[in-house]
This record gives sequence, structure tokens and C-alpha cells, in this order.
Amino acid sequence: MPPEKFRWVAFILVGAISLIYLLQGLFPALADNFVLDSSKVLQRPWSLFTYMLLHGSISHLFFNMFALALFGSVLESIVGWRNFLIVFFSAGFFSGIVSVFFYSSVVGASGAIFGVLGVLGMIRPKMAVWAMGVSMPMVAAIVLWTAIDLVGTFYPDQTAHFGHLSGIAFGLIAGLVLRKKYKIVKKKDEGKGLTKEELDEWEEKYMNKR
Repeated sequence: MPPEKFRWVAFILVGAISLIYLLQGLFPALADNFVLDSSKVLQRPWSLFTYMLLHGSISHLFFNMFALALFGSVLESIVGWRNFLIVFFSAGFFSGIVSVFFYSSVVGASGAIFGVLGVLGMIRPKMAVWAMGVSMPMVAAIVLWTAIDLVGTFYPDQTAHFGHLSGIAFGLIAGLVLRKKYKIVKKKDEGKGLTKEELDEWEEKYMNKR
């Protein structure tokens, strides 16, 4: 199967979520029906998906969309737009399920984005990224971000740390599944001569002829 074309789906998703944020301001009552409310999740199962399209503030939106545009487009270019969307929404869904046990309500794409980061950490561990103002391999950034959220679980704030952790855990598992298919294959160096198998094949084909 030929590789999928890059279709800018991560950027389209950023645009759609940004537009939804504008609609939140115009129709706040409408947004209330799509927030992940732990007490109403059974009555509103769709909220396990829709919550990740909503955001609580402009800064919340900006940082999430910056990460989604950057890392989402990188993942999309590697695994294709379909697999990117599957990772994003599946990680967000899993993060939402975990979050209902720890928080009264949740909004934001953070869990889904951490799923994207987790996959990249598995299939491109040496990819250089900036984290906390320092350039480091993707795998080191994953460890750092995980540690920050682990510490955050002991100091409750307005951040859904358990949602982040569950999203990144999902991403790491998904990355294990995708790793074999999308790992970097090094080209065989030229000038090293024939392998034993190639020599045997050549001998069988030419030397055994009478």
C-alpha cells in the first residue's frame, strides 16, 4: 500500500477547534451540553468525545493548539492522517474515561495531545524537541512531562493531571503497536559486497551450470 498523502488534517483540526471556541463564547449554554460532566456522563456519552473539542480559556486553547499543530502534523506525516485521527480521538476518549473518576468536569484536548506525544515517543524516540526551554530527545521529553504530571497529582490545581497521564499511557501502548510498521529503516551501505545468501544464490545460478 503506498504511503498516504499529507492532508494537513492536524491543522484543519486546529482550525475547527478554534472555531468551536469562538462558538462557545457566542452560545455558552450550548457548550454546557458537551462538557465532560462526571455526574452526567451516562446520560451524555457523547461528551467523552466532545469535551476534547472545548477549552476553558484562550491560553488553554493556544497552548493546546500549538502542540497539536506541531506534534500532530509530525505524527500525521509519519503514520498518515487516518492513523493520526484514530490516535487522537482514542487517546482523548481513554483520557476522558479515566478523568471522570478524578474530576467533576473536564474540557480540553490535552489528553488526546498527550496520546500523540506518547506515540511519537515510541516511534521517533530520538527526535529532537524543545521542552522546558531545553532541546532534548523525544523520549527524554516524555519522561520529563510524565514526571511533572505525576508530581501534579499530589498538588491539585486546575490541570487534569490524571487525564494527561492516561493519555500518554495510551499513546505509549499505541506506539508499541505502530512502531514496527513505521520504524526508521536504515539503508544498506553500498560497497559492503554481497551477503552470504546472495553469494549462495549466485553460486547456485551460475557455478553449478555445466
